[in-house]
Amino acid sequence: MTVRIAPSILSADFAKLADDLAMLESGGADWIHVDVMDGRFVPNLTFGAKVIETVRRCTSLPIDVHLMVVEPEHYFDDFAKAGADVLTIHAEAAPHLDRQLARIRELGVKAGVALNPATPLDAVREIAAQLDLLLIMTVNPGYGGQKFIDYTVDKIARARQLLTAVGSHAVLEVDGGVSRSTIARCWRAGADTFVAGNAVFTAENPRAEIGMLRDLCSVAV
Repeated sequence: MTVRIAPSILSADFAKLADDLAMLESGGADWIHVDVMDGRFVPNLTFGAKVIETVRRCTSLPIDVHLMVVEPEHYFDDFAKAGADVLTIHAEAAPHLDRQLARIRELGVKAGVALNPATPLDAVREIAAQLDLLLIMTVNPGYGGQKFIDYTVDKIARARQLLTAVGSHAVLEVDGGVSRSTIARCWRAGADTFVAGNAVFTAENPRAEIGMLRDLCSVAV
Protein backbone atom coordinates (compact mmCIF):
# COMPACT_ATOMS: atom_id res chain seq x y z
CA MET A 1 0.00 0.00 0.00
CA THR A 2 1.01 3.59 -0.57
CA VAL A 3 1.48 5.73 2.53
CA ARG A 4 -0.15 9.15 2.35
CA ILE A 5 0.51 11.86 4.93
CA ALA A 6 -2.25 14.49 4.99
CA PRO A 7 -1.32 17.34 7.35
CA SER A 8 -4.32 19.19 8.76
CA ILE A 9 -4.25 22.97 8.48
CA LEU A 10 -6.35 23.14 11.65
CA SER A 11 -2.96 23.40 13.40
CA ALA A 12 -1.41 25.86 10.91
CA ASP A 13 -0.59 29.52 11.57
CA PHE A 14 -3.17 31.38 9.49
CA ALA A 15 -1.09 34.56 9.58
CA LYS A 16 1.34 32.70 7.31
CA LEU A 17 -0.84 30.06 5.72
CA ALA A 18 0.84 30.28 2.31
CA ASP A 19 4.24 29.73 3.94
CA ASP A 20 2.94 26.77 5.95
CA LEU A 21 1.42 25.19 2.84
CA ALA A 22 4.70 25.64 0.96
CA MET A 23 6.52 24.03 3.88
CA LEU A 24 4.15 21.04 3.86
CA GLU A 25 4.54 20.61 0.12
CA SER A 26 8.33 20.79 0.24
CA GLY A 27 8.32 18.36 3.17
CA GLY A 28 6.63 15.71 1.05
CA ALA A 29 3.01 15.94 2.21
CA ASP A 30 0.69 13.99 -0.07
CA TRP A 31 -2.60 15.76 0.66
CA ILE A 32 -3.73 18.84 2.54
CA HIS A 33 -6.50 18.07 5.04
CA VAL A 34 -9.08 20.78 5.75
CA ASP A 35 -11.39 20.32 8.74
CA VAL A 36 -14.74 22.07 8.30
CA MET A 37 -16.75 22.39 11.53
CA ASP A 38 -20.12 24.10 11.90
CA GLY A 39 -20.46 24.48 15.67
CA ARG A 40 -23.45 22.12 15.56
CA PHE A 41 -22.28 18.62 14.65
CA VAL A 42 -19.15 19.37 16.68
CA PRO A 43 -18.64 22.17 19.21
CA ASN A 44 -15.91 23.99 17.30
CA LEU A 45 -16.34 26.37 14.35
CA THR A 46 -13.77 26.54 11.54
CA PHE A 47 -13.38 27.06 7.83
CA GLY A 48 -15.62 27.79 4.87
CA ALA A 49 -15.28 27.84 1.11
CA LYS A 50 -13.07 30.95 1.10
CA VAL A 51 -10.34 29.13 3.01
CA ILE A 52 -10.51 26.22 0.56
CA GLU A 53 -10.17 28.72 -2.30
CA THR A 54 -7.08 30.17 -0.59
CA VAL A 55 -5.54 26.74 -0.07
CA ARG A 56 -6.25 25.87 -3.71
CA ARG A 57 -4.38 28.98 -4.89
CA CYS A 58 -1.39 28.13 -2.70
CA THR A 59 -0.86 24.44 -3.47
CA SER A 60 -1.22 21.88 -6.21
CA LEU A 61 -1.64 19.04 -3.69
CA PRO A 62 -5.03 17.30 -3.41
CA ILE A 63 -7.31 19.04 -0.91
CA ASP A 64 -8.98 16.56 1.41
CA VAL A 65 -12.04 18.24 2.99
CA HIS A 66 -13.57 16.69 6.10
CA LEU A 67 -17.10 17.98 6.67
CA MET A 68 -17.95 17.78 10.36
CA VAL A 69 -21.31 19.43 9.77
CA VAL A 70 -25.03 18.74 9.85
CA GLU A 71 -26.85 18.76 6.51
CA PRO A 72 -23.55 18.44 4.59
CA GLU A 73 -25.34 18.52 1.23
CA HIS A 74 -25.65 22.31 1.58
CA TYR A 75 -21.86 22.60 1.27
CA PHE A 76 -21.14 20.34 -1.69
CA ASP A 77 -21.49 22.78 -4.58
CA ASP A 78 -19.56 25.64 -2.97
CA PHE A 79 -16.73 23.44 -1.75
CA ALA A 80 -16.38 21.62 -5.06
CA LYS A 81 -16.25 24.97 -6.84
CA ALA A 82 -13.67 26.21 -4.31
CA GLY A 83 -11.28 23.40 -5.29
CA ALA A 84 -11.88 20.42 -3.01
CA ASP A 85 -10.63 17.11 -4.43
CA VAL A 86 -12.23 14.91 -1.76
CA LEU A 87 -15.36 15.62 0.29
CA THR A 88 -15.88 13.38 3.32
CA ILE A 89 -19.17 13.47 5.21
CA HIS A 90 -20.10 11.87 8.53
CA ALA A 91 -22.45 8.92 8.50
CA GLU A 92 -23.92 10.26 11.74
CA ALA A 93 -24.99 13.48 9.97
CA ALA A 94 -26.00 12.02 6.61
CA PRO A 95 -29.12 9.83 6.67
CA HIS A 96 -29.18 9.62 2.86
CA LEU A 97 -25.63 8.44 2.24
CA ASP A 98 -26.29 6.84 -1.13
CA ARG A 99 -27.83 10.02 -2.54
CA GLN A 100 -25.23 12.31 -0.96
CA LEU A 101 -22.25 10.31 -2.19
CA ALA A 102 -23.73 10.25 -5.68
CA ARG A 103 -24.12 14.03 -5.61
CA ILE A 104 -20.51 14.55 -4.57
CA ARG A 105 -19.33 12.42 -7.48
CA GLU A 106 -21.63 14.29 -9.88
CA LEU A 107 -19.61 17.39 -9.00
CA GLY A 108 -16.40 15.65 -10.09
CA VAL A 109 -15.13 15.20 -6.54
CA LYS A 110 -14.16 11.99 -4.74
CA ALA A 111 -16.64 10.94 -2.06
CA GLY A 112 -15.81 9.73 1.43
CA VAL A 113 -17.58 8.80 4.65
CA ALA A 114 -16.26 9.32 8.17
CA LEU A 115 -17.21 7.32 11.26
CA ASN A 116 -16.87 8.56 14.83
CA PRO A 117 -15.08 6.21 17.25
CA ALA A 118 -18.30 4.73 18.67
CA THR A 119 -20.13 4.45 15.33
CA PRO A 120 -20.16 0.85 14.07
CA LEU A 121 -18.85 -0.12 10.66
CA ASP A 122 -22.33 -1.38 9.82
CA ALA A 123 -23.21 2.27 9.13
CA VAL A 124 -21.29 2.02 5.83
CA ARG A 125 -21.55 -1.68 5.05
CA GLU A 126 -24.25 -1.26 2.38
CA ILE A 127 -22.41 1.52 0.53
CA ALA A 128 -18.81 0.38 1.11
CA ALA A 129 -18.33 -0.52 -2.55
CA GLN A 130 -19.25 3.05 -3.57
CA LEU A 131 -16.68 4.78 -1.39
CA ASP A 132 -13.60 6.58 -2.63
CA LEU A 133 -12.49 7.06 0.98
CA LEU A 134 -13.40 5.68 4.39
CA LEU A 135 -12.26 7.76 7.35
CA ILE A 136 -12.00 6.17 10.78
CA MET A 137 -11.93 8.79 13.52
CA THR A 138 -9.42 7.86 16.20
CA VAL A 139 -10.55 10.70 18.47
CA ASN A 140 -13.95 12.27 19.00
CA PRO A 141 -14.13 15.04 16.39
CA GLY A 142 -14.14 18.73 17.17
CA TYR A 143 -10.71 19.72 18.44
CA GLY A 144 -7.09 19.20 17.49
CA GLY A 145 -4.49 17.72 19.81
CA GLN A 146 -6.63 15.02 21.41
CA LYS A 147 -5.38 11.69 22.76
CA PHE A 148 -5.58 8.71 20.41
CA ILE A 149 -8.34 6.21 21.31
CA ASP A 150 -6.71 2.78 21.41
CA TYR A 151 -9.76 0.64 20.65
CA THR A 152 -10.05 2.23 17.21
CA VAL A 153 -7.07 0.20 15.98
CA ASP A 154 -9.21 -2.94 15.84
CA LYS A 155 -11.88 -0.95 14.01
CA ILE A 156 -9.31 0.09 11.39
CA ALA A 157 -8.46 -3.59 10.85
CA ARG A 158 -12.13 -4.47 10.45
CA ALA A 159 -12.60 -1.55 8.06
CA ARG A 160 -9.78 -2.89 5.89
CA GLN A 161 -11.42 -6.32 5.89
CA LEU A 162 -14.74 -4.78 4.84
CA LEU A 163 -13.19 -2.84 1.95
CA THR A 164 -11.31 -5.93 0.78
CA ALA A 165 -14.45 -8.07 1.00
CA VAL A 166 -16.41 -5.77 -1.33
CA GLY A 167 -13.49 -5.32 -3.75
CA SER A 168 -13.12 -1.64 -2.91
CA HIS A 169 -9.99 0.36 -3.69
CA ALA A 170 -11.08 3.15 -1.36
CA VAL A 171 -8.53 5.05 0.65
CA LEU A 172 -8.60 4.06 4.34
CA GLU A 173 -7.81 7.19 6.30
CA VAL A 174 -7.36 7.79 10.02
CA ASP A 175 -7.72 11.11 11.80
CA GLY A 176 -7.01 11.99 15.40
CA GLY A 177 -3.98 11.65 17.63
CA VAL A 178 -1.77 10.46 14.77
CA SER A 179 1.84 10.75 15.90
CA ARG A 180 5.13 8.86 16.02
CA SER A 181 3.72 6.67 18.81
CA THR A 182 0.46 5.71 17.03
CA ILE A 183 0.95 5.78 13.26
CA ALA A 184 2.66 2.39 12.90
CA ARG A 185 -0.19 0.59 14.68
CA CYS A 186 -2.71 2.19 12.31
CA TRP A 187 -0.60 1.25 9.28
CA ARG A 188 -0.27 -2.36 10.42
CA ALA A 189 -4.05 -2.48 10.93
CA GLY A 190 -4.56 -1.50 7.30
CA ALA A 191 -4.80 2.29 7.11
CA ASP A 192 -2.94 3.96 4.26
CA THR A 193 -3.67 7.68 4.75
CA PHE A 194 -2.91 9.62 7.92
CA VAL A 195 -4.19 13.02 9.01
CA ALA A 196 -1.56 14.65 11.20
CA GLY A 197 -1.99 18.20 12.42
CA ASN A 198 -0.62 18.68 15.90
CA ALA A 199 2.17 16.12 15.37
CA VAL A 200 3.50 18.01 12.36
CA PHE A 201 3.02 21.62 13.40
CA THR A 202 4.33 21.27 16.96
CA ALA A 203 7.41 19.31 15.86
CA GLU A 204 10.83 20.92 16.15
CA ASN A 205 11.19 20.47 12.39
CA PRO A 206 7.69 20.17 10.85
CA ARG A 207 9.03 19.52 7.35
CA ALA A 208 11.17 16.60 8.55
CA GLU A 209 8.34 15.25 10.73
CA ILE A 210 6.32 14.37 7.62
CA GLY A 211 9.12 12.12 6.44
CA MET A 212 9.55 10.65 9.91
CA LEU A 213 5.88 9.67 10.07
CA ARG A 214 6.10 8.09 6.62
CA ASP A 215 9.23 6.15 7.55
CA LEU A 216 7.55 4.70 10.64
CA CYS A 217 4.97 3.11 8.34
CA SER A 218 7.54 1.71 5.93
CA VAL A 219 9.34 -0.14 8.72
CA ALA A 220 6.13 -1.33 10.44
CA VAL A 221 5.58 -4.51 8.47
